[in-house]
Amino acid sequence: MRLPARLLHAAALASASALLTGCFTASETASGGGGKRIRVAMMNPPRSGLSPLSDDAFKLSRWSTAETLVTLDANGDPRPALATAWRQSGRAWTFTVRDGVTFHDGTPLTAQAVAHSLTKAATASPKPRILDGVTLGVKASGKTVTVTTAVPDPLVPQRLSSPQLSILSAKAYRGKTVSPVGTGTGAFRLTRVNGTSTAALDRYDGYWGTKAKAPGIDVTFVPDGTARAAALRSGEADIVEAVPVSQAALLDQQLITEVPMPRTNTLYLNTAKGPFKDAGLRAAAREAIDATAIVEGVYEGRADVAKGLLGPALPWAAGLRSEPKRAKAAAPDDVAITIGTFTDRAELPEVAQALQQQLQKAGFKVKLEVREYANIESDALAGEFDAFILSRATVLDSGDPAAYLYSDFAAKGSFNISQLADPTVDKALDKAAATKAGDARRRAVMAAEAAVLATDAAIPMLHERVVQGDAAGVVGAEHDPRERLLVTPATYVK
Repeated sequence: MRLPARLLHAAALASASALLTGCFTASETASGGGGKRIRVAMMNPPRSGLSPLSDDAFKLSRWSTAETLVTLDANGDPRPALATAWRQSGRAWTFTVRDGVTFHDGTPLTAQAVAHSLTKAATASPKPRILDGVTLGVKASGKTVTVTTAVPDPLVPQRLSSPQLSILSAKAYRGKTVSPVGTGTGAFRLTRVNGTSTAALDRYDGYWGTKAKAPGIDVTFVPDGTARAAALRSGEADIVEAVPVSQAALLDQQLITEVPMPRTNTLYLNTAKGPFKDAGLRAAAREAIDATAIVEGVYEGRADVAKGLLGPALPWAAGLRSEPKRAKAAAPDDVAITIGTFTDRAELPEVAQALQQQLQKAGFKVKLEVREYANIESDALAGEFDAFILSRATVLDSGDPAAYLYSDFAAKGSFNISQLADPTVDKALDKAAATKAGDARRRAVMAAEAAVLATDAAIPMLHERVVQGDAAGVVGAEHDPRERLLVTPATYVK
């Protein structure tokens, strides 16, 4: 059934390619030094004028123009960036600010500048998402900045790694607006933003780190996935973000990379009322699901079958995972259930149809309810469905999965679609949240995952991947599961 659609996609690619002609070519001669500028096609246009206090911050990070005090390694542990060291004392964390750094407007990075930037974020309305529920006090002294929280928080360094807490010069803050144009510290200086259409960056020769190999970056925002794929195929873009699965098979496979995402496609089961209040029926649903068939049939093999809630984007998870003890499956015997999901993520209605067939084969009677997310979220959170299919980010802005596990599975969690209230789970989640960052915390997180899986309140099916396109001449483009890095100082076009 997919073949005719692919033929239509191929025609659409040709049409989109024609429409895109010229979008990237004007940047070839833009300023920025010798060599080729990097042409990037990005999926989402700016939603908040590239304010770092919004989700637009991740674009600034991916372009290496705005930086944070701390960065994260592959395990999610903090590493030095604009701060060279830090120490904790109770509720206070003190960070030493790096010497020899200048903002793109020529002013020096100082502890006072850092405190000013963080204070602006902490007092913004609304706050950056990373500071939800967090009270942050900031004070500069000499070459250090002290960050104080209302209660001891072992994740302050990880929080400060969020692109939403990027450090910008004082010039960036004008009333209630924040402009990153010419005010960051990264290897590339943002020089121009053309609304939701394009952006341009030049190499910053005063960068404190390794000088960028490319003279600049030219960004075009291309929400249409077919058009982004066309830009890669025609050679009009060097790096293409988020190539749709339906387009990936039509491209030269040497030009695409599949990046594991910290995102799990999960079936949440209502444990508070209805058929799935019975642990045996939850177990029957788990045993009926063939995740491999869903990966192959819906995602065309471009996803990973889930072994747990946390997937391959967290490389440490598999080695620490233990098999939970689960209830014995009961016979469904024509038990009627309603599964909800939404249309905003194109694959989910197809996943729902596949699940309907699998569960009906096992003996359930299955009704589907599919709406736009904005029109179904409140009902899902209120427990109006017997089951709900959700594609859920498992690592939030701090790079730590404990927050996701708590919000989704704690009795007081804010996103508890399963309506789970299990003392064993709550105890494991509390322990994970309170444990110091590092190996001990990772073990506690996996113990919490096992406690959740033992209840069958959530059945993880697959871990999504994002497909990134890099033209043949591109060297050193990042393939980052957290979507914080893309073009770095090491990236260039031959």
